[in-house]
Amino acid sequence: MNIGKILEKLVNNAKTLQRIGFAVLALIVVIDFFLPRHHSEFFWDEIPGFSAAYGLVSFTLIVVVSKTLGHYWLGRSEDYYND
Repeated sequence: MNIGKILEKLVNNAKTLQRIGFAVLALIVVIDFFLPRHHSEFFWDEIPGFSAAYGLVSFTLIVVVSKTLGHYWLGRSEDYYND
């Protein structure tokens, strides 16, 4: 099967693409529980799944702060330019 057809089907079916992405992320977190940790610099390097959780929390915080700043700082009322 042509790679273009596969990509086209995935783009047309966003729910399947989302499920595949979540499955890959879950697999990475599960694999992290079984990987040996040698020569860790910090105590949190020993915690399985910490990097994934830290990344998720950081990403969520950045999105929420950005949307809040955009809403209150950049947002204008509907009739802002009509006055």
